[in-house]
Amino acid sequence: MPTEPSDAPTVGETDASRSTPRSTRLSQIDADGATEGRSATAERRRRRRPARDWREGGSTVRRWGYDLLGWTMLSFGAGILGSSALSTLAPTLGGGLVAPLVMWAGMLVPIVLAFSRSRPRMLLRFRWVDVLYGVVLGGALRIVQGWLDVAAGASGAFPSYPTVNGALTPDWWFTEALTPVIIGPTIEELFFRGVLLVTIFTVVRRAFGKGFAAFIALVVTTGVFVLAHGISGAIGWDDAVVFTLVGLVAGLLVLLTGRIWGALLVHIVFNGTYVLLALTGTLLA
Repeated sequence: MPTEPSDAPTVGETDASRSTPRSTRLSQIDADGATEGRSATAERRRRRRPARDWREGGSTVRRWGYDLLGWTMLSFGAGILGSSALSTLAPTLGGGLVAPLVMWAGMLVPIVLAFSRSRPRMLLRFRWVDVLYGVVLGGALRIVQGWLDVAAGASGAFPSYPTVNGALTPDWWFTEALTPVIIGPTIEELFFRGVLLVTIFTVVRRAFGKGFAAFIALVVTTGVFVLAHGISGAIGWDDAVVFTLVGLVAGLLVLLTGRIWGALLVHIVFNGTYVLLALTGTLLA
């Protein structure tokens, strides 16, 4: 015999759910699904959003302010004065590697001071595209330097290193290769673009915004970069132009990418190509 429909609640069904019309329950399910969909979409958007770096401010550059800028310039000035005094009072000693070492010491102090406070977010992050920036832009700058050298009256021949009995000096690998290709660019880029540029940008951005801060940081650091190379040795107009271009390219890379590795590799490639050219000239001499 057919059974009568039962009014007893089924498993998992409560009195409240039985009292709610089926159409209402379906609408609630659709609403819950739509809410979950919107949450998932918002989460995906947050994941796609670029990570905030030091150019936006934040805690990683909070202590990079006027006091750090003051200590940076004070230490750099002391290094410049010490290097110049050494070159003037003891030209035999200062004319070699000692004078640059004194100047680099003045750069190392603010580097250690700054990065002991904090590491600006993303500044030290490496991307493989930084290698491409370094090779292409560093090589291009060396080509421009060659053109300017010829325009200034040079013959355009390969440079060369002094030799003793047809061989390079025993300390060549350190004074002419390791120091100008690795040690010098690393210290200088960490100082000029890693500390000085970031500090100036951070200080100016707080008052005038990112655009003006980028302009001021780029101009000041490039000018100081050229000044440092001018003090360390007599330079012609062609050298001044090249140093300006190197400073501008390196500074723009840091400002546009937020990372320092592109600038460092540009400097390394620029100096390294000179070493290769000079070695070639020495072998052909």
